[in-house]
Amino acid sequence: MNTPTENDRLGPTTRTDVLVVGAGLAGLHTATLLARQGHDVLLVDRRTGLAGAVRTTGIFVRKTLDDFPLPPEHLGPPIRRVVLYPPDLRRPVTLTSDRDEYRVGDMGPLYTATAATAKAAGVRIALGTRYAGRRGDTYDLQGRGGPTAVRARFVVGADGARSRVARDLFLDRNEHLLVGAEEVFASAGHDEPPTFHCVLDPSLAPGYLAWVVDDGQHAHVGVAGYPDRFPGGMRRALRRFGASAPGLAGADRPEAVERRGGPIPVGGLLRRIGCADGLLVGDAAGAVSPLTAGGLDPCLRLSEFAAEVLDEALRTGRRDVLAAYDGAALRSAFRGRLTLRRGLAQIRTPAVAQAAFALLRTPFGRAAAGRVLFGDRSFPTPAR
Repeated sequence: MNTPTENDRLGPTTRTDVLVVGAGLAGLHTATLLARQGHDVLLVDRRTGLAGAVRTTGIFVRKTLDDFPLPPEHLGPPIRRVVLYPPDLRRPVTLTSDRDEYRVGDMGPLYTATAATAKAAGVRIALGTRYAGRRGDTYDLQGRGGPTAVRARFVVGADGARSRVARDLFLDRNEHLLVGAEEVFASAGHDEPPTFHCVLDPSLAPGYLAWVVDDGQHAHVGVAGYPDRFPGGMRRALRRFGASAPGLAGADRPEAVERRGGPIPVGGLLRRIGCADGLLVGDAAGAVSPLTAGGLDPCLRLSEFAAEVLDEALRTGRRDVLAAYDGAALRSAFRGRLTLRRGLAQIRTPAVAQAAFALLRTPFGRAAAGRVLFGDRSFPTPAR
């Protein structure tokens, strides 16, 4: 059997039921579900290998772990403990759940394993292949073997926060974006339980958080915020934070680390995410929590809905079925989180963050933080 690193050969022209652009979890999951229904699916990604150029921290929440069969060998130890810090790092608030709340995926091997599952389902995978645009009912690709013109009944944009597929289908595109950067390295030995450290400091992470996730196997050190508000730039903020990040005291950090980064949509699910010719999934659809910027659970759940709608359209030959794939109908579930996002965006100085953090030390604040971090809510399950 072919491995996911072996490209399916594409000639100058090809036909397929569904062209999926982007081999992140959203694209891989959508493609696999459609192939299992017997449809011909071509999945393309401009990366030459899925184990590299990882952008996500890879944090899976409990609801995702409960509802999706993720390979356990590619997940780190469970995390139950979250520590929240003000800018001066003093008097942090520690929250501990009585359940396993998070696990961090080893995303390179996990992508490769997920691609192997897609391949086994019958998905044709072409890596090192760039989506070059649309011409009428033809989609142009540019691969290492030259150009390919694809005639597809439908196209799925799983090509990230700045989706080109969205533009070509005249669908909505993300306008509210954070950018993040992260370093990942082997965890130093210690006696602390796996912990998620979060620092609220707009001088490091304007409009969002700086974080350390250490599950005992890997340490993730990162910052994210609004790109035009980083004092001195995001990379400088990451260096500053890494020099004094909580949870890393005495850690022997290697010189060679894995670096990740990219845009994070936080404007909520887009309203127009589908049309008669195709639809968007994952970051391209804005399927990311506006408050926590978590996108792995939404991408998997929205991909299941996308595959259901496309399967019906392919079986019946009715393009109007895609009208059910309506982001506006789902967007109301994000109203509270969008309000909190606007509030977080207004915290612009360490002094304001320090004052706001005092609320987290109250019983009400701790309870509210616990609901956000350990709650049972996830991306809404779409109702057909």
